[in-house]
Amino acid sequence: MDLQKNKTIVFENIRLATKTANRPENSVSVIAVTKYVDSAVAGQLIDTGVEHIAENRVDKFLDKYEALKDKPVTWHLIGTLQRRKVKEVINLVDYFHALDSVRLASEIEKRADHPVKCFLQVNISEEESKHGFKVSEIEEAIDEIGKMEKIQLVGLMTMAPADASQESIAAIFQEANQLRKNLQSKKRKNMPFTELSMGMSRDYQIAIQEGSTFVRIGTSFFH
Repeated sequence: MDLQKNKTIVFENIRLATKTANRPENSVSVIAVTKYVDSAVAGQLIDTGVEHIAENRVDKFLDKYEALKDKPVTWHLIGTLQRRKVKEVINLVDYFHALDSVRLASEIEKRADHPVKCFLQVNISEEESKHGFKVSEIEEAIDEIGKMEKIQLVGLMTMAPADASQESIAAIFQEANQLRKNLQSKKRKNMPFTELSMGMSRDYQIAIQEGSTFVRIGTSFFH
């Protein structure tokens, strides 16, 4: 596993995808998902120049954070967060990508000591196995979340089904971006909706084409 080589390849592929999409250079942030590796390897990856690190489980996040908190890195929690775990982690994360219920937002509001940058998780494809709001549920949800002071809705997060065709993936990502634009245009307090968290190792190039600003890459760094 050559981390420097893998990092160079991933960043070059993302630079090319951004250029192909006629988007400004550096308009896409690359998040390295380090759930596959230990803190030492994650630290080595940060040393290659990776600036964003993500975990999808609270225990793994806390392990990595404790080991690597002195490194210059932005911390992302991208997985489902149980309400009982909120108090352990919410004040350490820079971005939380999986806000999937009003009840979870209420718990964050109670436990956070500062405004937390959150992505509203949207289940565009309405897969039974996926968390997130249905599109039809969003208006009611953000009316409730809008009453809270500690939740800053910076954007939307979504995932395409693992077995989806490229056309289906593009359509899902396109719908997410249109929804984000609609929400951004309403200019609600604490809801800038400027960001889109979508795209993983298998589909980040499509995501960039459709407007993603944060891509979550795991396996392409660690093989």
